Amino acid sequence: MKTLHTLVAAAAMLAVCGLAFAGPGEDLIAKEKCNKCHTEKTTKKGPSFASLAEKYKGNAAAPDKLFNELKNGGKIGDEEDHKKVAASDADIKAAVAVILSSK
Repeated sequence: MKTLHTLVAAAAMLAVCGLAFAGPGEDLIAKEKCNKCHTEKTTKKGPSFASLAEKYKGNAAAPDKLFNELKNGGKIGDEEDHKKVAASDADIKAAVAVILSSK
């Protein structure tokens, strides 16, 4: 019985700890301070990640479009110039995936 409790406690700890680890997309978003202008659900200076995901939902070109906008910076729509994100292509693509999967 004691072993069962230990296994359940260990499984619970792994489940909770697993949520604490961010992937490369989340890491890049934090490193580049994207949350200064964007949040997950509410509009700040820039659109929320959820509104971007909704806007580009079903658009097969969206990942490439957002990747290029982040990689190259510059004017995006009616907004101010977006800063160029200095990161590997893989990390930028991971951040785009996080943004497009927001709800």
